[in-house]
Amino acid sequence: MMRSLFSGVSGLKNHQTRMDVIGNNISNVNTTGFKSGRVTFTDTLNQTLTGASKAANGKGGTNPKQVGLGSVLGSIDTIFTNGSVQSTGKNTDLCLSGSGLFIVNDPSGTYYTRNGAFEFDEAGNYVLPGSGMFVQGWMAKDGVLPESCSDGNIENIVIPAGKLMASKATKEVKYTKNLDASTPLIEEITITKSDGTSETLPSTSVKYDDATIKNLKLTIRKADGTVEDDVTTGLSVGATYEMDGTFTNGAVSGTIIGMKYDKNGVTPINLPEDASVDFDEDDDIASATLKMSDGSTQVVTSGRYTTSYGIPVATTITVYDSLGAEHIIPLNIEKTGKNVWRASLAKDEIKEADGKVTKLDMNDVNIFFTESGMYKNGNGNIKMTAENGSEVQDITIDFTGLTQFSGSSTVNAAADGNAAGSLSSVSIDASGIITGTYTNGIVQYEAQVAVAQFNNPAGLTKTGNSLYQKSNNSGTATVSTAADLGVTITPSALEMSNVDVANEFSDMIITQRGFQSNSKIITVSDEMLETLINMKR
Repeated sequence: MMRSLFSGVSGLKNHQTRMDVIGNNISNVNTTGFKSGRVTFTDTLNQTLTGASKAANGKGGTNPKQVGLGSVLGSIDTIFTNGSVQSTGKNTDLCLSGSGLFIVNDPSGTYYTRNGAFEFDEAGNYVLPGSGMFVQGWMAKDGVLPESCSDGNIENIVIPAGKLMASKATKEVKYTKNLDASTPLIEEITITKSDGTSETLPSTSVKYDDATIKNLKLTIRKADGTVEDDVTTGLSVGATYEMDGTFTNGAVSGTIIGMKYDKNGVTPINLPEDASVDFDEDDDIASATLKMSDGSTQVVTSGRYTTSYGIPVATTITVYDSLGAEHIIPLNIEKTGKNVWRASLAKDEIKEADGKVTKLDMNDVNIFFTESGMYKNGNGNIKMTAENGSEVQDITIDFTGLTQFSGSSTVNAAADGNAAGSLSSVSIDASGIITGTYTNGIVQYEAQVAVAQFNNPAGLTKTGNSLYQKSNNSGTATVSTAADLGVTITPSALEMSNVDVANEFSDMIITQRGFQSNSKIITVSDEMLETLINMKR
Protein backbone atom coordinates (compact mmCIF):
# COMPACT_ATOMS: atom_id res chain seq x y z
CA MET A 1 0.00 0.00 0.00
CA MET A 2 2.80 2.38 0.82
CA ARG A 3 4.41 1.76 -2.58
CA SER A 4 1.46 3.33 -4.39
CA LEU A 5 1.66 6.39 -2.12
CA PHE A 6 5.31 6.90 -2.98
CA SER A 7 4.61 6.30 -6.70
CA GLY A 8 1.89 8.93 -6.59
CA VAL A 9 4.17 11.40 -4.82
CA SER A 10 6.93 10.88 -7.41
CA GLY A 11 4.39 11.44 -10.19
CA LEU A 12 3.22 14.68 -8.59
CA LYS A 13 6.78 15.98 -8.26
CA ASN A 14 7.71 15.11 -11.84
CA HIS A 15 4.57 16.60 -13.34
CA GLN A 16 5.15 19.73 -11.29
CA THR A 17 8.63 19.98 -12.83
CA ARG A 18 7.16 19.47 -16.28
CA MET A 19 4.67 22.24 -15.58
CA ASP A 20 7.56 24.49 -14.52
CA VAL A 21 9.30 23.88 -17.86
CA ILE A 22 6.08 24.53 -19.80
CA GLY A 23 5.57 27.74 -17.85
CA ASN A 24 9.12 28.83 -18.64
CA ASN A 25 8.60 28.07 -22.34
CA ILE A 26 5.41 30.12 -22.52
CA SER A 27 7.01 32.91 -20.52
CA ASN A 28 9.76 33.12 -23.18
CA VAL A 29 7.47 32.88 -26.20
CA ASN A 30 8.73 36.32 -27.34
CA THR A 31 12.33 36.06 -26.08
CA THR A 32 14.82 36.61 -28.91
CA GLY A 33 16.68 33.42 -29.81
CA PHE A 34 15.09 31.41 -26.97
CA LYS A 35 15.23 27.62 -27.28
CA SER A 36 12.34 25.71 -25.69
CA GLY A 37 12.78 22.97 -23.09
CA ARG A 38 11.28 19.49 -22.98
CA VAL A 39 10.83 17.12 -20.02
CA THR A 40 11.05 13.35 -20.30
CA PHE A 41 10.19 10.81 -17.56
CA THR A 42 11.57 7.33 -16.91
CA ASP A 43 10.36 4.62 -14.55
CA THR A 44 12.29 4.14 -11.34
CA LEU A 45 13.68 1.06 -9.63
CA ASN A 46 11.35 -1.94 -9.69
CA GLN A 47 10.86 -4.29 -6.69
CA THR A 48 11.13 -7.90 -7.87
CA LEU A 49 8.75 -10.29 -6.16
CA THR A 50 9.84 -13.38 -8.10
CA GLY A 51 12.44 -13.71 -10.77
CA ALA A 52 12.06 -15.19 -14.24
CA SER A 53 12.51 -18.93 -14.82
CA LYS A 54 13.33 -20.85 -17.96
CA ALA A 55 11.46 -23.82 -19.34
CA ALA A 56 12.51 -27.13 -17.73
CA ASN A 57 11.18 -30.52 -16.53
CA GLY A 58 8.14 -30.37 -18.74
CA LYS A 59 7.14 -26.84 -17.62
CA GLY A 60 7.24 -23.63 -19.55
CA GLY A 61 9.20 -20.56 -18.51
CA THR A 62 7.77 -17.84 -16.27
CA ASN A 63 8.21 -14.06 -16.40
CA PRO A 64 9.50 -12.03 -13.48
CA LYS A 65 7.01 -10.46 -11.10
CA GLN A 66 7.98 -6.83 -10.45
CA VAL A 67 6.28 -3.82 -8.89
CA GLY A 68 7.43 -0.37 -10.02
CA LEU A 69 8.19 2.31 -7.47
CA GLY A 70 7.07 5.35 -9.50
CA SER A 71 8.67 7.68 -12.04
CA VAL A 72 11.77 9.84 -12.06
CA LEU A 73 12.85 12.83 -14.13
CA GLY A 74 14.69 11.43 -17.16
CA SER A 75 15.94 14.67 -18.73
CA ILE A 76 15.17 18.30 -19.40
CA ASP A 77 16.29 18.83 -23.01
CA THR A 78 16.94 22.09 -24.83
CA ILE A 79 15.47 21.95 -28.34
CA PHE A 80 17.86 23.71 -30.71
CA THR A 81 15.58 23.99 -33.75
CA ASN A 82 15.57 27.28 -35.67
CA GLY A 83 13.14 30.01 -34.72
CA SER A 84 11.42 32.16 -37.31
CA VAL A 85 13.28 35.10 -38.87
CA GLN A 86 11.84 38.47 -37.85
CA SER A 87 12.93 41.49 -39.89
CA THR A 88 13.78 44.54 -37.77
CA GLY A 89 15.34 47.00 -40.25
CA LYS A 90 18.19 47.67 -37.80
CA ASN A 91 21.42 47.02 -39.66
CA THR A 92 23.34 45.80 -36.59
CA ASP A 93 20.80 43.03 -35.75
CA LEU A 94 21.78 39.51 -36.81
CA CYS A 95 19.67 36.37 -37.10
CA LEU A 96 21.54 33.06 -37.04
CA SER A 97 20.04 30.03 -38.79
CA GLY A 98 21.57 26.58 -38.48
CA SER A 99 23.64 24.84 -35.83
CA GLY A 100 25.70 27.70 -34.46
CA LEU A 101 25.91 30.42 -31.80
CA PHE A 102 27.38 33.88 -31.59
CA ILE A 103 30.32 34.37 -29.22
CA VAL A 104 30.35 37.15 -26.61
CA ASN A 105 32.89 37.96 -23.96
CA ASP A 106 33.40 40.01 -20.81
CA PRO A 107 35.85 39.84 -17.88
CA SER A 108 33.93 36.91 -16.40
CA GLY A 109 34.55 34.70 -19.41
CA THR A 110 33.30 33.56 -22.80
CA TYR A 111 29.61 32.91 -23.47
CA TYR A 112 27.47 31.84 -26.41
CA THR A 113 24.09 33.13 -27.54
CA ARG A 114 21.47 33.03 -30.28
CA ASN A 115 20.36 36.54 -29.40
CA GLY A 116 21.73 38.73 -32.19
CA ALA A 117 20.29 42.05 -30.99
CA PHE A 118 23.71 43.71 -31.22
CA GLU A 119 24.66 47.35 -31.59
CA PHE A 120 27.68 49.67 -31.41
CA ASP A 121 28.31 51.52 -28.16
CA GLU A 122 29.77 55.02 -27.74
CA ALA A 123 33.33 53.72 -28.20
CA GLY A 124 32.50 51.73 -31.34
CA ASN A 125 32.42 48.36 -29.55
CA TYR A 126 30.02 45.85 -31.12
CA VAL A 127 28.11 44.62 -28.05
CA LEU A 128 25.08 42.81 -26.67
CA PRO A 129 23.53 45.97 -25.16
CA GLY A 130 21.59 44.34 -22.32
CA SER A 131 24.78 42.97 -20.78
CA GLY A 132 27.51 45.04 -22.42
CA MET A 133 29.29 41.88 -23.58
CA PHE A 134 31.62 42.25 -26.53
CA VAL A 135 30.76 40.41 -29.76
CA GLN A 136 33.73 38.32 -30.88
CA GLY A 137 35.20 38.04 -34.37
CA TRP A 138 38.18 39.01 -36.48
CA MET A 139 39.22 42.57 -37.33
CA ALA A 140 40.37 43.46 -40.85
CA LYS A 141 43.63 45.33 -41.45
CA ASP A 142 43.48 47.88 -44.27
CA GLY A 143 40.40 46.13 -45.60
CA VAL A 144 41.92 42.61 -45.53
CA LEU A 145 40.58 39.94 -43.20
CA PRO A 146 42.97 37.40 -41.59
CA GLU A 147 43.78 34.36 -43.74
CA SER A 148 43.03 32.09 -40.78
CA CYS A 149 39.78 32.62 -38.87
CA SER A 150 39.90 30.38 -35.78
CA ASP A 151 39.33 30.41 -32.03
CA GLY A 152 42.96 31.32 -31.44
CA ASN A 153 42.74 34.82 -32.89
CA ILE A 154 39.21 36.04 -32.14
CA GLU A 155 38.95 39.48 -30.56
CA ASN A 156 36.46 42.21 -29.71
CA ILE A 157 34.92 43.83 -32.79
CA VAL A 158 35.51 47.58 -32.58
CA ILE A 159 34.49 49.98 -35.39
CA PRO A 160 34.36 53.60 -34.19
CA ALA A 161 31.82 55.91 -35.83
CA GLY A 162 33.49 58.32 -38.24
CA LYS A 163 36.65 56.18 -38.35
CA LEU A 164 39.28 58.01 -40.41
CA MET A 165 41.04 56.57 -43.45
CA ALA A 166 44.37 58.14 -44.38
CA SER A 167 45.18 58.98 -47.99
CA LYS A 168 47.22 56.39 -49.87
CA ALA A 169 49.34 56.98 -52.95
CA THR A 170 48.61 54.82 -56.01
CA LYS A 171 51.26 52.20 -56.68
CA GLU A 172 49.56 49.85 -59.14
CA VAL A 173 46.90 49.90 -61.84
CA LYS A 174 45.37 46.63 -63.04
CA TYR A 175 43.65 46.29 -66.42
CA THR A 176 41.00 43.61 -66.90
CA LYS A 177 38.42 42.40 -69.47
CA ASN A 178 38.70 42.23 -73.26
CA LEU A 179 40.25 43.86 -76.34
CA ASP A 180 38.39 43.14 -79.59
CA ALA A 181 40.55 40.81 -81.72
CA SER A 182 38.54 41.71 -84.84
CA THR A 183 39.41 45.43 -84.60
CA PRO A 184 40.23 46.69 -88.15
CA LEU A 185 43.34 48.78 -88.83
CA ILE A 186 43.57 52.26 -90.32
CA GLU A 187 44.81 52.14 -93.92
CA GLU A 188 44.54 55.80 -94.83
CA ILE A 189 43.79 59.13 -93.13
CA THR A 190 42.29 62.14 -94.94
CA ILE A 191 42.24 65.30 -92.86
CA THR A 192 39.91 68.27 -93.39
CA LYS A 193 41.28 71.57 -92.11
CA SER A 194 39.37 74.48 -90.65
CA ASP A 195 39.68 76.40 -93.93
CA GLY A 196 37.91 73.59 -95.82
CA THR A 197 40.99 72.15 -97.58
CA SER A 198 41.72 68.42 -97.42
CA GLU A 199 44.92 66.39 -97.34
CA THR A 200 45.53 62.65 -97.50
CA LEU A 201 48.42 61.42 -95.41
CA PRO A 202 51.05 59.34 -97.21
CA SER A 203 49.70 56.28 -99.01
CA THR A 204 49.96 53.04 -97.13
CA SER A 205 50.90 50.86 -100.15
CA VAL A 206 53.35 50.82 -103.09
CA LYS A 207 53.47 48.70 -106.24
CA TYR A 208 57.04 47.56 -106.75
CA ASP A 209 56.72 47.06 -110.51
CA ASP A 210 55.84 50.74 -111.05
CA ALA A 211 58.52 52.11 -113.38
CA THR A 212 59.06 55.04 -111.02
CA ILE A 213 59.71 52.89 -107.93
CA LYS A 214 63.31 51.76 -107.34
CA ASN A 215 65.32 50.45 -104.40
CA LEU A 216 62.38 49.57 -102.15
CA LYS A 217 63.24 49.07 -98.47
CA LEU A 218 60.80 47.94 -95.74
CA THR A 219 60.64 48.58 -92.01
CA ILE A 220 59.34 45.46 -90.22
CA ARG A 221 57.99 45.06 -86.70
CA LYS A 222 58.74 41.48 -85.66
CA ALA A 223 56.58 39.29 -83.42
CA ASP A 224 58.66 40.12 -80.35
CA GLY A 225 57.99 43.84 -80.86
CA THR A 226 61.45 44.77 -82.09
CA VAL A 227 61.83 46.73 -85.35
CA GLU A 228 64.20 45.98 -88.25
CA ASP A 229 64.91 48.72 -90.83
CA ASP A 230 65.98 48.64 -94.47
CA VAL A 231 64.83 45.09 -95.24
CA THR A 232 65.42 44.28 -98.94
CA THR A 233 65.93 40.52 -98.99
CA GLY A 234 62.85 38.63 -100.10
CA LEU A 235 61.24 41.52 -102.05
CA SER A 236 59.62 40.61 -105.37
CA VAL A 237 59.35 42.94 -108.36
CA GLY A 238 55.73 43.23 -109.43
CA ALA A 239 54.32 42.78 -105.92
CA THR A 240 52.28 45.35 -103.97
CA TYR A 241 53.33 46.02 -100.38
CA GLU A 242 50.94 47.53 -97.88
CA MET A 243 51.35 49.11 -94.49
CA ASP A 244 50.41 46.50 -91.88
CA GLY A 245 50.81 43.82 -94.51
CA THR A 246 52.40 40.56 -93.41
CA PHE A 247 55.95 40.07 -94.64
CA THR A 248 58.03 36.89 -94.49
CA ASN A 249 61.42 35.87 -95.81
CA GLY A 250 64.09 33.47 -94.59
CA ALA A 251 65.46 35.87 -91.98
CA VAL A 252 62.68 38.34 -91.11
CA SER A 253 58.94 37.98 -90.59
CA GLY A 254 56.46 40.41 -89.18
CA THR A 255 54.28 43.43 -90.01
CA ILE A 256 55.24 46.23 -92.44
CA ILE A 257 55.18 49.52 -90.53
CA GLY A 258 57.30 51.71 -92.85
CA MET A 259 58.62 51.95 -96.44
CA LYS A 260 61.45 53.77 -98.15
CA TYR A 261 62.12 53.98 -101.90
CA ASP A 262 63.64 56.14 -104.68
CA LYS A 263 61.26 57.68 -107.19
CA ASN A 264 62.70 58.49 -110.67
CA GLY A 265 66.16 58.32 -109.20
CA VAL A 266 65.70 61.50 -107.20
CA THR A 267 64.98 62.21 -103.52
CA PRO A 268 64.15 59.19 -101.31
CA ILE A 269 60.53 59.14 -100.23
CA ASN A 270 59.65 57.79 -96.80
CA LEU A 271 56.35 56.29 -95.77
CA PRO A 272 56.65 56.91 -91.99
CA GLU A 273 55.49 54.62 -89.24
CA ASP A 274 53.74 57.55 -87.59
CA ALA A 275 51.55 58.86 -90.40
CA SER A 276 49.13 60.19 -87.84
CA VAL A 277 46.72 62.93 -86.82
CA ASP A 278 46.40 64.37 -83.31
CA PHE A 279 43.53 66.80 -82.73
CA ASP A 280 45.00 67.99 -79.43
CA GLU A 281 48.22 69.09 -81.08
CA ASP A 282 46.82 70.64 -84.27
CA ASP A 283 44.01 73.16 -83.81
CA ASP A 284 43.68 73.64 -87.59
CA ILE A 285 42.18 70.17 -88.14
CA ALA A 286 38.37 70.10 -88.18
CA SER A 287 37.87 66.39 -88.88
CA ALA A 288 39.56 63.28 -90.25
CA THR A 289 38.21 60.45 -92.40
CA LEU A 290 39.68 57.07 -91.56
CA LYS A 291 39.72 54.34 -94.21
CA MET A 292 39.72 51.00 -92.40
CA SER A 293 41.10 47.61 -93.44
CA ASP A 294 37.60 46.09 -93.43
CA GLY A 295 36.48 48.58 -96.12
CA SER A 296 34.58 50.88 -93.76
CA THR A 297 35.25 54.56 -93.15
CA GLN A 298 34.87 56.62 -90.00
CA VAL A 299 34.82 60.38 -89.50
CA VAL A 300 36.40 61.56 -86.25
CA THR A 301 36.79 65.00 -84.68
CA SER A 302 38.96 64.26 -81.63
CA GLY A 303 41.71 61.93 -80.48
CA ARG A 304 44.91 60.62 -82.02
CA TYR A 305 45.05 58.16 -84.96
CA THR A 306 47.92 56.44 -86.74
CA THR A 307 48.01 54.56 -90.03
CA SER A 308 48.57 50.80 -89.69
CA TYR A 309 47.08 50.97 -86.16
CA GLY A 310 43.55 50.38 -84.98
CA ILE A 311 41.29 53.09 -83.57
CA PRO A 312 42.53 53.59 -80.01
CA VAL A 313 40.55 52.25 -77.07
CA ALA A 314 40.52 55.34 -74.84
CA THR A 315 40.79 54.65 -71.10
CA THR A 316 41.27 56.81 -68.03
CA ILE A 317 43.09 55.92 -64.82
CA THR A 318 42.14 57.61 -61.55
CA VAL A 319 45.22 57.79 -59.32
CA TYR A 320 46.14 59.54 -56.07
CA ASP A 321 49.43 61.18 -55.16
CA SER A 322 51.19 61.07 -51.78
CA LEU A 323 49.08 64.03 -50.57
CA GLY A 324 45.81 62.33 -51.49
CA ALA A 325 45.09 64.57 -54.51
CA GLU A 326 43.27 62.94 -57.41
CA HIS A 327 44.67 62.82 -60.97
CA ILE A 328 43.00 61.47 -64.12
CA ILE A 329 45.52 59.89 -66.53
CA PRO A 330 44.33 59.24 -70.12
CA LEU A 331 45.85 56.10 -71.66
CA ASN A 332 45.17 54.67 -75.13
CA ILE A 333 45.42 51.03 -76.17
CA GLU A 334 45.53 50.53 -79.95
CA LYS A 335 45.97 47.48 -82.13
CA THR A 336 49.27 47.50 -84.07
CA GLY A 337 49.19 44.08 -85.68
CA LYS A 338 48.09 40.51 -85.24
CA ASN A 339 47.93 39.70 -81.52
CA VAL A 340 49.82 42.91 -80.65
CA TRP A 341 48.45 46.09 -79.04
CA ARG A 342 50.29 49.24 -78.00
CA ALA A 343 49.56 51.10 -74.75
CA SER A 344 50.64 54.73 -74.64
CA LEU A 345 49.80 57.99 -72.89
CA ALA A 346 47.18 60.08 -74.65
CA LYS A 347 48.82 63.17 -73.09
CA ASP A 348 52.23 63.85 -71.62
CA GLU A 349 50.85 66.36 -69.13
CA ILE A 350 47.58 67.11 -67.39
CA LYS A 351 46.29 70.58 -66.59
CA GLU A 352 44.64 70.27 -63.18
CA ALA A 353 41.57 72.19 -61.98
CA ASP A 354 43.78 74.55 -59.94
CA GLY A 355 45.81 75.45 -63.05
CA LYS A 356 48.87 73.44 -62.05
CA VAL A 357 50.40 70.95 -64.48
CA THR A 358 51.08 67.29 -63.78
CA LYS A 359 53.73 65.78 -66.03
CA LEU A 360 53.59 62.16 -67.16
CA ASP A 361 56.25 59.91 -68.62
CA MET A 362 55.74 56.40 -69.99
CA ASN A 363 57.48 54.27 -72.59
CA ASP A 364 55.05 52.77 -75.09
CA VAL A 365 54.20 49.17 -74.16
CA ASN A 366 53.63 46.35 -76.66
CA ILE A 367 51.08 43.92 -75.21
CA PHE A 368 51.35 40.46 -76.83
CA PHE A 369 48.58 37.84 -76.87
CA THR A 370 48.70 34.15 -77.76
CA GLU A 371 46.90 32.73 -80.80
CA SER A 372 44.10 31.67 -78.44
CA GLY A 373 43.61 35.26 -77.23
CA MET A 374 45.22 34.95 -73.80
CA TYR A 375 47.68 37.46 -72.34
CA LYS A 376 51.34 36.59 -73.00
CA ASN A 377 53.46 39.52 -71.84
CA GLY A 378 53.85 43.29 -71.70
CA ASN A 379 53.51 45.61 -68.67
CA GLY A 380 54.34 49.26 -68.17
CA ASN A 381 55.24 52.02 -65.75
CA ILE A 382 54.12 55.65 -65.51
CA LYS A 383 56.21 58.31 -63.80
CA MET A 384 54.01 61.13 -62.48
CA THR A 385 55.34 64.50 -61.34
CA ALA A 386 52.77 66.90 -59.87
CA GLU A 387 53.30 70.58 -59.03
CA ASN A 388 51.42 70.40 -55.74
CA GLY A 389 54.42 69.35 -53.68
CA SER A 390 53.67 65.62 -53.66
CA GLU A 391 56.39 63.04 -54.20
CA VAL A 392 57.42 61.91 -57.68
CA GLN A 393 55.40 58.77 -58.21
CA ASP A 394 56.13 55.50 -60.06
CA ILE A 395 52.93 53.65 -60.97
CA THR A 396 53.05 50.07 -62.27
CA ILE A 397 50.59 49.25 -65.07
CA ASP A 398 49.57 45.59 -65.04
CA PHE A 399 47.92 44.25 -68.22
CA THR A 400 47.89 40.57 -67.20
CA GLY A 401 44.11 40.59 -66.72
CA LEU A 402 43.40 41.41 -70.39
CA THR A 403 42.19 39.00 -73.07
CA GLN A 404 41.90 39.36 -76.85
CA PHE A 405 38.73 37.75 -78.19
CA SER A 406 36.43 38.82 -81.00
CA GLY A 407 33.42 40.79 -79.85
CA SER A 408 33.87 44.17 -78.24
CA SER A 409 36.49 46.04 -76.27
CA THR A 410 35.43 46.27 -72.63
CA VAL A 411 38.69 47.12 -70.88
CA ASN A 412 38.57 48.37 -67.31
CA ALA A 413 41.30 49.97 -65.21
CA ALA A 414 41.27 49.69 -61.42
CA ALA A 415 43.92 51.44 -59.33
CA ASP A 416 44.85 51.20 -55.69
CA GLY A 417 45.31 54.32 -53.61
CA ASN A 418 42.71 56.71 -52.24
CA ALA A 419 42.02 60.15 -50.87
CA ALA A 420 41.47 60.67 -47.15
CA GLY A 421 37.96 59.87 -45.90
CA SER A 422 35.85 58.90 -42.91
CA LEU A 423 33.49 56.00 -42.22
CA SER A 424 29.94 56.92 -43.16
CA SER A 425 28.06 53.60 -42.79
CA VAL A 426 28.45 49.87 -42.19
CA SER A 427 26.60 46.84 -43.51
CA ILE A 428 26.72 43.12 -42.71
CA ASP A 429 26.29 40.28 -45.21
CA ALA A 430 25.04 36.69 -44.88
CA SER A 431 28.50 35.40 -43.96
CA GLY A 432 28.90 37.89 -41.11
CA ILE A 433 31.36 40.20 -42.85
CA ILE A 434 31.02 43.82 -41.71
CA THR A 435 31.75 46.21 -44.60
CA GLY A 436 32.44 49.91 -44.19
CA THR A 437 31.63 52.65 -46.71
CA TYR A 438 33.79 55.78 -46.54
CA THR A 439 33.20 59.34 -47.71
CA ASN A 440 36.04 58.98 -50.25
CA GLY A 441 34.11 56.24 -52.05
CA ILE A 442 36.17 53.35 -50.69
CA VAL A 443 34.24 50.26 -49.59
CA GLN A 444 36.28 47.80 -47.55
CA TYR A 445 36.01 44.96 -45.05
CA GLU A 446 36.07 46.03 -41.39
CA ALA A 447 35.50 42.79 -39.47
CA GLN A 448 34.10 39.25 -39.56
CA VAL A 449 31.63 38.00 -36.93
CA ALA A 450 32.70 34.67 -35.39
CA VAL A 451 30.36 31.69 -35.02
CA ALA A 452 30.78 28.71 -32.66
CA GLN A 453 29.46 25.21 -33.28
CA PHE A 454 29.11 22.36 -30.74
CA ASN A 455 28.63 18.64 -31.31
CA ASN A 456 25.92 18.69 -28.63
CA PRO A 457 24.45 22.19 -28.24
CA ALA A 458 21.70 20.77 -25.99
CA GLY A 459 24.46 20.01 -23.49
CA LEU A 460 25.30 23.69 -23.01
CA THR A 461 24.59 25.21 -19.61
CA LYS A 462 22.10 28.09 -19.51
CA THR A 463 23.37 31.03 -17.45
CA GLY A 464 20.50 33.50 -17.96
CA ASN A 465 20.25 36.57 -20.20
CA SER A 466 19.94 34.21 -23.20
CA LEU A 467 23.53 33.09 -22.65
CA TYR A 468 25.11 29.65 -22.60
CA GLN A 469 28.42 28.25 -21.39
CA LYS A 470 30.06 25.04 -22.51
CA SER A 471 29.75 22.03 -20.22
CA ASN A 472 31.35 18.61 -19.91
CA ASN A 473 28.76 17.20 -22.34
CA SER A 474 28.49 20.02 -24.89
CA GLY A 475 31.77 19.22 -26.60
CA THR A 476 34.46 21.68 -27.60
CA ALA A 477 33.50 24.78 -29.58
CA THR A 478 34.52 24.83 -33.24
CA VAL A 479 35.00 28.51 -34.04
CA SER A 480 35.03 29.76 -37.64
CA THR A 481 33.04 31.85 -40.11
CA ALA A 482 29.35 31.27 -40.82
CA ALA A 483 30.17 30.13 -44.36
CA ASP A 484 32.76 27.59 -43.15
CA LEU A 485 30.33 26.09 -40.64
CA GLY A 486 27.40 25.95 -43.07
CA VAL A 487 25.17 28.37 -41.16
CA THR A 488 23.47 31.52 -42.43
CA ILE A 489 23.34 35.00 -40.98
CA THR A 490 20.39 37.23 -41.89
CA PRO A 491 21.30 40.87 -41.28
CA SER A 492 18.72 43.41 -40.06
CA ALA A 493 16.70 40.60 -38.49
CA LEU A 494 16.41 38.62 -35.25
CA GLU A 495 15.61 34.98 -34.51
CA MET A 496 12.26 34.55 -32.77
CA SER A 497 11.68 32.06 -29.96
CA ASN A 498 11.10 28.50 -31.20
CA VAL A 499 8.35 27.93 -28.62
CA ASP A 500 5.18 26.50 -30.22
CA VAL A 501 2.34 27.89 -28.09
CA ALA A 502 -0.23 25.40 -29.41
CA ASN A 503 2.07 22.52 -28.53
CA GLU A 504 2.74 23.99 -25.07
CA PHE A 505 -0.99 24.31 -24.38
CA SER A 506 -1.51 20.69 -25.36
CA ASP A 507 1.36 19.63 -23.09
CA MET A 508 -0.14 21.74 -20.32
CA ILE A 509 -3.43 19.81 -20.52
CA ILE A 510 -1.60 16.46 -20.58
CA THR A 511 0.53 17.52 -17.61
CA GLN A 512 -2.52 18.70 -15.69
CA ARG A 513 -4.28 15.36 -16.25
CA GLY A 514 -1.17 13.47 -15.20
CA PHE A 515 -0.91 15.54 -12.04
CA GLN A 516 -4.59 14.93 -11.23
CA SER A 517 -4.23 11.21 -11.85
CA ASN A 518 -1.26 10.96 -9.50
CA SER A 519 -3.14 12.93 -6.84
CA LYS A 520 -5.94 10.37 -7.12
CA ILE A 521 -3.45 7.58 -6.48
CA ILE A 522 -2.53 9.27 -3.19
CA THR A 523 -6.13 9.90 -2.07
CA VAL A 524 -7.33 6.39 -2.98
CA SER A 525 -4.33 4.80 -1.27
CA ASP A 526 -5.07 6.92 1.79
CA GLU A 527 -8.71 5.75 1.82
CA MET A 528 -7.61 2.12 1.54
CA LEU A 529 -5.23 2.60 4.47
CA GLU A 530 -8.03 4.19 6.43
CA THR A 531 -10.29 1.21 5.69
CA LEU A 532 -7.55 -1.12 6.87
CA ILE A 533 -7.17 0.80 10.13
CA ASN A 534 -10.93 0.80 10.72
CA MET A 535 -11.07 -3.00 10.43
CA LYS A 536 -9.81 -3.25 14.04
CA ARG A 537 -12.58 -1.08 15.44
